[in-house]
Amino acid sequence: MTIFRIDGGEATLLIDATTGAPPAILWWGARLREDSNVEAVARLLAVEGGPGGPDTPVAPSIAMEPGLGFTGVNGFAAHRNGRDWASVFAVERVGQDGQSLTIDCADPQAAMTLQYRLTLDAQTGVLTIAATLTNTGVAPLTLDAMATACLPIPQMMTDIIGFKGRWAHEFQRERAPRRAGSWLRENRTGRTSHFSFPAMILCDADTNEHAGEAYALHLAWSGNHRLRVDTIDDGRVFASLGALLLPGEITLAPGARFDSPAIVAGYSARGLTALSQSLHAHVRGALLRPQTRAKPRPVHYNSWEAVYFDHDLDRLKAIASRAAAIGVERFVLDDGWFGSRRDDTSGLGDWTVSHAVYPDGLGPLIDHVTGLGMEMGLWFEPEMVNPDSDLFRAHPDWVLGVEGVAQTPYRNQYVLDIARTDVSDYLFDRIDAILSAHPIGYIKWDMNRDLNNPGGVDGRPRAHAQVAALYALIDRIRAAHPQLEIESCASGGGRIDYGILAHTDRFWTSDSNDAIDRQDIQRGASFFLPLETLGAHVGPRHCHMTGRVLPMALRAGTALMGHMGLELNLLTEPEAELAELAAAIALYKQHRGLLHSGDLVRLSPGAPISAMGVVAQDRGEALFSIAWLAGHSETRPPLLRLAGLDPAGCYALDCVWPHTPPAALARLSGETFAGDLLMSTGLRLPLAKPETLVLLHLVERG
Repeated sequence: MTIFRIDGGEATLLIDATTGAPPAILWWGARLREDSNVEAVARLLAVEGGPGGPDTPVAPSIAMEPGLGFTGVNGFAAHRNGRDWASVFAVERVGQDGQSLTIDCADPQAAMTLQYRLTLDAQTGVLTIAATLTNTGVAPLTLDAMATACLPIPQMMTDIIGFKGRWAHEFQRERAPRRAGSWLRENRTGRTSHFSFPAMILCDADTNEHAGEAYALHLAWSGNHRLRVDTIDDGRVFASLGALLLPGEITLAPGARFDSPAIVAGYSARGLTALSQSLHAHVRGALLRPQTRAKPRPVHYNSWEAVYFDHDLDRLKAIASRAAAIGVERFVLDDGWFGSRRDDTSGLGDWTVSHAVYPDGLGPLIDHVTGLGMEMGLWFEPEMVNPDSDLFRAHPDWVLGVEGVAQTPYRNQYVLDIARTDVSDYLFDRIDAILSAHPIGYIKWDMNRDLNNPGGVDGRPRAHAQVAALYALIDRIRAAHPQLEIESCASGGGRIDYGILAHTDRFWTSDSNDAIDRQDIQRGASFFLPLETLGAHVGPRHCHMTGRVLPMALRAGTALMGHMGLELNLLTEPEAELAELAAAIALYKQHRGLLHSGDLVRLSPGAPISAMGVVAQDRGEALFSIAWLAGHSETRPPLLRLAGLDPAGCYALDCVWPHTPPAALARLSGETFAGDLLMSTGLRLPLAKPETLVLLHLVERG
């Protein structure tokens, strides 16, 4: 037995990569002592055979390929016309470079090779796994299924936290006991989806935000996916994640390869908040571009809910002037600026400026915006086309579909086959022309429908190829315009994952700007994503989506806990609310350095209160948001225990939002409290009215 060990953060990874045998993960979990005998660990973890089963226990592997004879779960399925299906991938060679391990495996009989690349980050303890399958045979190989990896999970992890949702209500959590059999999430929308964020958390039944063991697993892929947890009959538990492949979608010619999406996984013995902090550090260090991290996230204005398709140059200039006056730093012109696009029924795909609306082009508006000191941004939906468009009339064959199968109606639009070179070249040329002609530093890249019939010209499925082509097109545009920032939007939260984040800079977290909904959506997203990646906008007082009328203090305070933006008609807002909004923007600018670099902390005061905060990495400063989403059911207000502070420190407390805070908090402002008291005793919250939000700023005074 040849065992390789990697330590990082709170975790240790032990892999049995014995030459001639399938590779297996022996241990992934709490960090072992440096002098631990890894062979002794393997003996302690060894499984004996039992009655009613094989004479010798069948050892699992990372691939869980069918040739093992393991009947509990398979993570791999490939064949050549029904043959060469019983694959067994044996280790041929292993290379270790610091924190990374490359394992080359082969099955000469089935004529395939499989390479694993595993990295355990030394600081964060985040584990990344990717795999590549190569057809070494002389005949084509059909790949039906391939989990990137099947990971053993300790049986003590008895709870599964899954992520569900819908349009405008994403990132809802569902915690349930793990049971015998399979827990399964599948997505076939062709994008990440609103209802199946490709991630899960396995934890102990007693695990909470600040205590207990937990494992997080995420598939960094923006398309169809399959997540599963299998509890097999002998009690062992395996989690597997991979791209979900449609029938016949992947056929490898001799010598061709298939690269799996990466699994990004974390472990913590200190609760869910600590687990999130390690994942946030991974995002900041491994996914976000250094230039994006170095630049303060500008206050963002988006025109959509102010004007929709009703573009008027003078009105847009007036909105931009008012936005700049209250502190906005980026102005984004949304849908409706191009072709015949006066509503959602026509023009999509015709990426030339509408001379009917902008007779002098976009120059006058852009000059006005940049003259006010703001950046200019622009909306695109490159992957889509309206049937009523010049592009579709010229190239109906560019649309994904299946001959003889009716297109599924969806937002009056079809999906372009961007994996075709001529299609991707057209889109690059059109976008490049706009960006080259104007000082545009930002794109909102939208996608407003599923891939219901993703067939190419040959009739074969193209959903997987579509995602790979998307990544390539975005990278090509960013290579041509290195300073360009891109927001991933898909009707809000339909394409949010680590895969697309490696190619973009920001997410539009949800189409719902309702601050009460956003409190829960942003909290759910924070399990895997740091606040600076989450677009959070102040919407209109009357939310068109939910019908609620919410105060500015709640709307602005909620948006401040993310990448703050606005999406309301500033020309119709009362002066008093504009002044309040300007104060919130100034507060965001004052604290965004902390919000976008510190450690996020989720608190659990219980309904109806939502609370979270960010603590500086040196523990010298913190900002906590506390929102009352409904009325209290009891007459005595609850205690709120803060978290993440230095227990030995002393903190000056100040209620910095709103300007007139509840009296109980106003009395505490300016006082100094010991960190351990704030975390163990907590502070008594006031009986605040529903839809109240306060921000508490703490500074360590030594």
